[in-house]
Amino acid sequence: MNLRLRPHLILSALILSSLFSIFPAAPAAAQDRTDPARLSDITRELASDPYAGRAPGGPGEAKTLAYLEAAFRKLGLEPAGPGGRFVQPVPMIRTQLAADGRFAVTGPKGETVLASGRDISIITLLPVDRVTLQDAPMVFVGYGVTAPERRWDDFKGVDLRGKVAVFLINDPDFEATAADAVAGQFGGRAATYYGRWTYKFEEAVRRGAIAALIVHQTEGAGYGWSTVIASAGEGYDVARPRPEAERLPLQGWLSADASARLFSAAGLDLATLRRQARSADFRPVELKGMRFRADVGVAHSRFDSHNVIARLPGRSRPDETVMVAAHWDAYGEGPPDAKGRRIRPGAIDDALGVAGVLEAARLLARDRRPERSVLFALWTAEERGLLGSEYFGTNPTVPLERMAANLTLDILQTAGPARDVVLVGAGQSELDDWLAEAARRQKRTVTPDARPERALFFRADHFSLARRGVPALLLMGLGGGADLVQGGRPAGDAWVTAYTDGCYHKACDAWSADWDLRGAAADVDLVVDMASRLANSRQWPDWRPDSEFRNLREKSASARFR
Repeated sequence: MNLRLRPHLILSALILSSLFSIFPAAPAAAQDRTDPARLSDITRELASDPYAGRAPGGPGEAKTLAYLEAAFRKLGLEPAGPGGRFVQPVPMIRTQLAADGRFAVTGPKGETVLASGRDISIITLLPVDRVTLQDAPMVFVGYGVTAPERRWDDFKGVDLRGKVAVFLINDPDFEATAADAVAGQFGGRAATYYGRWTYKFEEAVRRGAIAALIVHQTEGAGYGWSTVIASAGEGYDVARPRPEAERLPLQGWLSADASARLFSAAGLDLATLRRQARSADFRPVELKGMRFRADVGVAHSRFDSHNVIARLPGRSRPDETVMVAAHWDAYGEGPPDAKGRRIRPGAIDDALGVAGVLEAARLLARDRRPERSVLFALWTAEERGLLGSEYFGTNPTVPLERMAANLTLDILQTAGPARDVVLVGAGQSELDDWLAEAARRQKRTVTPDARPERALFFRADHFSLARRGVPALLLMGLGGGADLVQGGRPAGDAWVTAYTDGCYHKACDAWSADWDLRGAAADVDLVVDMASRLANSRQWPDWRPDSEFRNLREKSASARFR
């Protein structure tokens, strides 16, 4: 374990202690086990039709909140939302672009209309009635990264005010070869936050752009075009006092084919520009003569959705917390699938994770209260951009600087017992060591995320806490196939492929009596083990020295070590 010495603390006794003192013994409650039948029953309930797909602000939200609050009350937990309630209101806006919106690019060879869903997928997060852009210049900004600590700046002072920024997805070293100087500078195939589409849109706002478009690439994005267009012009955001200062009028994606055509019409070769963008000498390139036009109506509404937060109070250090979390929302209703099903119930993503949090709460609340408090958080609007957890991050109900860890469950596998557990974001923090120790007690091992280029570490709710310095750990079944007892890694990979290609965010993500939840239950037990030991410890796990979140945590050190 990587323990960091601080000058004003005496840690020598801790460093010389045994593993059993480094990882404190769990109280009796944590010796119980997660019940696969309970996981199944909770998931079946939340994924049933009366919950209508649990869309934020949708017809199933009130029923979802009532079920979750009743579950926490039954366990004897305290409300941990504002005003002594279990719920934390999250003010949100919903936007929907009109189906007859028009998007086009004019150039030397005339006008090219961009068909929504085929060539372009775009939304607005501004609560306006219409977005109209007339002849906006287009500028290719490479990967669009500004990273002084990595000696990288793709913008070189180029003025983007009033322009459309066109980005590549992922990091500058994503496609680098050993001959490229950038190789490994951004983690190699493992994505950093600079590779996420959210970062690129944020950077476009900071640079004054009026729109941002990302060139889609399945491998770099981690998902295909069908996932990109799933929003169908619908956007969600947290309600903001001045949204125009923080959000673009339009943001979205260009398909690979449409991108190649547009660059060619400007006399540019996209493949050549991709290679050039891997150099620190890259400078933005204007698509000369190309002008972007948009004219689209916008329907918008404002509503409150809700996080659900409960607390098991600590008996000696209640202001120090450990958080266990998942998201309760799914995609609600959508167009009918081939079988006529409209409700997208989100059983595996993430009703099963919610069931895991409720089981963890049941086990941790059964015996003597821990030294630190344990917070159980169930977030809204994860599927809409991590909005519920992000709102909590800016409006926390407990001090984040005194939160020892966030442990998040998002998509657990349903294929049975496994010899290992897959860790998304391996190498980021000392929580890896706590997980490895918990897995060892189960006679299991830890396997790092098999596809770190998919940036899963930045695509779940724990990230809203991580970006504020809280050490966070994510267990997510999409990180790669587990080494299943029956069938090994090939069987685990087959489960991931079948789920992601067949039912992810679709109507067939439904509860099934055929699931084998023993593996999911064992993963929940790992979280219970870690949460119990962290809550009965005086330790503060830290980020690894090369983590981008290390400096954030350092800034609040005085609040913990005093």
